[in-house]
Amino acid sequence: MGYGLIAGNGQFPFLVIEGARRQGVELSVIAIKEETFPEIESVADKIKWVGIGQLGKMIEFFKREGVNRAIMAGQVKHIQIFSGSLPDARMLKMLWNLPKRNTDALIGGVAAELAREGIELIDSTYFIQDKLAPEGSITKRSPTKVEQENIEYGLNVASEIARLDLGQTIVVRAKACVAVEAMEGTDATIRRAGELANGKLTVVKVAKPDQDMRFDVPVVGVPTVETMIAAGATCLSVTAGKTLIFDRDEMIALADKNKIAIIGN
Repeated sequence: MGYGLIAGNGQFPFLVIEGARRQGVELSVIAIKEETFPEIESVADKIKWVGIGQLGKMIEFFKREGVNRAIMAGQVKHIQIFSGSLPDARMLKMLWNLPKRNTDALIGGVAAELAREGIELIDSTYFIQDKLAPEGSITKRSPTKVEQENIEYGLNVASEIARLDLGQTIVVRAKACVAVEAMEGTDATIRRAGELANGKLTVVKVAKPDQDMRFDVPVVGVPTVETMIAAGATCLSVTAGKTLIFDRDEMIALADKNKIAIIGN
């Protein structure tokens, strides 16, 4: 069984490589020129750099390396798909046949192309199940009554925008929606909320109702808490069992120091 990794930006791909190595598995890594951190060169077993639209080259590399199971890990900003990057013939054909071009459709199209070549796209948390958020309070402080009311309101709204594939995060104050995530990502959404209504903010980040764990899995970490501190947010709710927590100990310590409540729902 040969395993491959399509690496986007951030820490996620590094954790997958580390988790696979702990299990004695070597990964053949596709690094995206526009997204992947260059440091991946120092940890990848085998690596191929490609442009975001070079689907044909991705498949050629995986087939040459004997890959029949692949993982997507790390963000590829939605906007990159519509940037100046020139897609190859295989990507153009895939895009042309898509009924729509939201996140699920785009990545689902790539998964279908991989499957045509005998490469199965598997759960992105396959090697790092231990990093999924547990249910209940994760920090020393639990949400207050006001924060819990914000969470309950926010879960309904966030689940709906996630269902529509618009984003996974909303920021709430006094049971009113301050900011909704679109293409900009979680941290940018929190920053925007802080500019609009600094202080007493609750951040609600959810998995989609039918979350496909192969891609676009919600992720939080130290940068999330740092952004919350700057924006005046006091509480974070994430979907238990479907949200990855990176640098868990450091994240929880920073949250506890700043009296921020984090809970898995």
